[in-house]
Amino acid sequence: MTSVHEEISAHSQKQHAHIQSFLALEQKREQAIESAVEKCKNNEPFSTDEINAITSKMNELARAGIVPLRKHVTIEMVEEYTQRKQK
Repeated sequence: MTSVHEEISAHSQKQHAHIQSFLALEQKREQAIESAVEKCKNNEPFSTDEINAITSKMNELARAGIVPLRKHVTIEMVEEYTQRKQK
């Protein structure tokens, strides 16, 4: 029989791992967004496929608990953000 302390500790470790996975994906997502913005700024072709693949993984984690959902990104969103950033 496990103690309450061990159960709480295991739960806490699981939550920590969950958050760490989310943060790693968040960083990859931000890099993918920045890459798309840079390509857009240089009038190069770009895609949101990588961004949205990462977003889907993040949202899978979010459905399991303590991290937030993220919106999928459209080409138009990248273009609008790039225009605002250049002003």
